[in-house]
Amino acid sequence: MTEDSQRNFRSVYYEKVGFRGVEEKKSLEILLKDDRLDIEKLCTFSQRFPLPSMYRALVWKVLLGILPPHHESHAQVMVYRKDQYSDVLHALKVIRFISDATPQVEVSLRMYQLEYGRLPRSPSFPREPEDEVFLAIAKAMEEMVEDNVDCYWIIRCFVNQLNNKYRDYLPQLPKAFEQYLSLEDSRLLSHLRTCSAVSRLPYDLWFRRCFAGCLPESSLQRVWDKVVSGSCKILVFVAVEILLTFKIKVMALNSAEKITRFLENGNHKENVTREGHGKILQEACPD
Repeated sequence: MTEDSQRNFRSVYYEKVGFRGVEEKKSLEILLKDDRLDIEKLCTFSQRFPLPSMYRALVWKVLLGILPPHHESHAQVMVYRKDQYSDVLHALKVIRFISDATPQVEVSLRMYQLEYGRLPRSPSFPREPEDEVFLAIAKAMEEMVEDNVDCYWIIRCFVNQLNNKYRDYLPQLPKAFEQYLSLEDSRLLSHLRTCSAVSRLPYDLWFRRCFAGCLPESSLQRVWDKVVSGSCKILVFVAVEILLTFKIKVMALNSAEKITRFLENGNHKENVTREGHGKILQEACPD
């Protein structure tokens, strides 16, 4: 039996006994052993399978350009990243924009603002809408990445990916959402239109914030695997599946305000968990 045949046999066996991730983990480990990491293959893997938690931060850092493809450069590059982080942090303390008591998500925001020339004249100035997006993503990322330096760099590059690579695509997602919902459940879409709710759905929460604060961490990680590796269209599929999951509740609401309030509700994250976020991810992010 050839090596490929053995691997295929193992894959089928593992899947039958409920250990699909075993072979996937081995495949990723093989990719990560390459002297020069193949970005295209890592993207393909991340699109097809959920990343194992022990490798997620590393893969994200490579795909987001925080680390180069060459293994031998990783340690030195991270030294530079840490030095830059420390310099920006020190500068913010010197000008008294932050202190040791400042929450880490706020620290990340101020660092990002300083690096990109967007720091307001005073910490008391009102936040801009893009600041709120940043904070939502930062808060979610903080739950996924323990190291502060890694976390800041991943937030920074993730937000930049949204603002640059996906800048022209994100405004098109609401229309794509409407089209896919029409294919999946025209009756539900008709109800939303009758209530004048289509244009008032929480698109900022879904698409600009990439479901930060809306989905449980375990589900959000799988969605962000796809976003980091090059697919913002996954956000449309997840939004459609959320509507389908809560179809009965949404159909019982008769106004745009009530529908939007329900979908934006702070308890929606817990609701998704109770209603079966595994189903949502299974449908929206098939392995």
